[in-house]
Amino acid sequence: MRSMHSKQTGFSVIGWLVIVVILAGALFAAYLWLMLNWAYSDGERAGWVQKLSRKGYLCKTWEGEMAMVSLPGSVPEKFMFTVRDEKVAQQINDAMGRRVSLYYEEHIGLPSSCFGDTGHFIKGVRVIEESLGPPLSAPAQPAPTVPGPGPQAPKQ
Repeated sequence: MRSMHSKQTGFSVIGWLVIVVILAGALFAAYLWLMLNWAYSDGERAGWVQKLSRKGYLCKTWEGEMAMVSLPGSVPEKFMFTVRDEKVAQQINDAMGRRVSLYYEEHIGLPSSCFGDTGHFIKGVRVIEESLGPPLSAPAQPAPTVPGPGPQAPKQ
């Protein structure tokens, strides 16, 4: 009797599994790269930075909070943000207690907090110098002077 040897052609199940895992990893890496390099929105927000701290177990990022006040006496809105650049974090620390404008980019769809606790990543900071000009409301006008008879001549 003749022995039947079957030669395998193509990939085995393990080979296909390895290809699928490598392809999934490459797609995930491409997705992360796209989400970190493409900004959903960007802009500036102004206010006073209340706190900035370095957080995370493995992935350390700077997490902060800024109070934005639109009108004196109104309740401040809080803007939560993440800083990934050490130089920008140092600039924010140096400007703590002063009014600043933070330039940010919003990145959505990040899968974990390893990239930051918020989607708002600060890219730049600018200290806003307080204006020494006139106040927003017009100053009170002095009372008009009424012309009088003038100084009296001395009597003789």
